[in-house]
Amino acid sequence: MANPLRAEVVRLYKTLLFLGQEYPKGADYFRDRLRAAFTKNRDVKEPVEIRRLLDRGEYVVKELEALYYLRKYRAMKKHYYES
Repeated sequence: MANPLRAEVVRLYKTLLFLGQEYPKGADYFRDRLRAAFTKNRDVKEPVEIRRLLDRGEYVVKELEALYYLRKYRAMKKHYYES
C-alpha cells in the first residue's frame, strides 16, 4: 500500500529545492544537505512520525523565507538610507 503522505513529502522536497536556489552558501551546498536530510529519514514508515517531520520541514521553509525577506529588506534599506 502506498503512503498517503508521499505527495506531501515530494511537495516539501520540491519547495525546499526551489528555495535553496538563493541560499547564501550556494545551491549545490543546499541541495546536498537537503538530499542527505531526506535520505536519512527515508526509512520512516509511521504516519505520525512522517507528519512530525513534515511539520519540521514546513518550519524550515518559513525560516528560509524569513531569511530571504530580511536580506531583501537590508539591501533596500542600505540602498535608500546610505550613511
